[in-house]
Amino acid sequence: MISTRQLAYRYAGGAQLRFDDVDVPQGGVLLLRGASGSGKSTLLALAAALLAPTDGDITVAGQSMAALGKVAGDAWRAKTIGFLPQKLHLSPALTVHGNLAMAQWAAGQAQDDVRIRDVLAALGVDELAARKPAQLSGGQAQRVALARAVLLQPKVILADEPTASLDDEAARQALVLLQAAAQRHGATLVIATHDARVAAHLDPQIGFQPMSLMGKQL
Repeated sequence: MISTRQLAYRYAGGAQLRFDDVDVPQGGVLLLRGASGSGKSTLLALAAALLAPTDGDITVAGQSMAALGKVAGDAWRAKTIGFLPQKLHLSPALTVHGNLAMAQWAAGQAQDDVRIRDVLAALGVDELAARKPAQLSGGQAQRVALARAVLLQPKVILADEPTASLDDEAARQALVLLQAAAQRHGATLVIATHDARVAAHLDPQIGFQPMSLMGKQL
């Protein structure tokens, strides 16, 4: 679950952003909406323990972010968070299989080829395991990045602008895959977007909680 209470963050020399209180149950969906600069990326970073609150608190999967130090935060993030960034950051020197194996290595886990194959198969890209990112289409690369995000069975999946630069049908497919992957693993899903199409494409049977960010300053 994700819970925020009087949460705020101040950038050095800048204004302090504040966020409305929210409670999202485990397995739920939180939709962060707002224009560039409204605080979406900041809230994702706070939820992933990449930033520490300057006021208030955010609790993710039972862990208070205000109580985590950097070293503990890094270890917690590796076990708890799956991240689907807007820029997919697949290593061009590695194959698809190698990119996922590197994620396991980075989390301090032994390489599990069966797990990698199963996750790729669930997203329909297991036949691409030996290819490198340059040999993938945009949609294929996004599926591989999603496979990497769910590989370690995270409790929370953070998706940053997952429909950016996608046409309507590709955006719909990306959101279907994202929601299905989150449900398969019982993960809470957080989607940050300025794309007005996202709410319309989310599965109404799952439901979601919207949070509109306006770059509120204290």
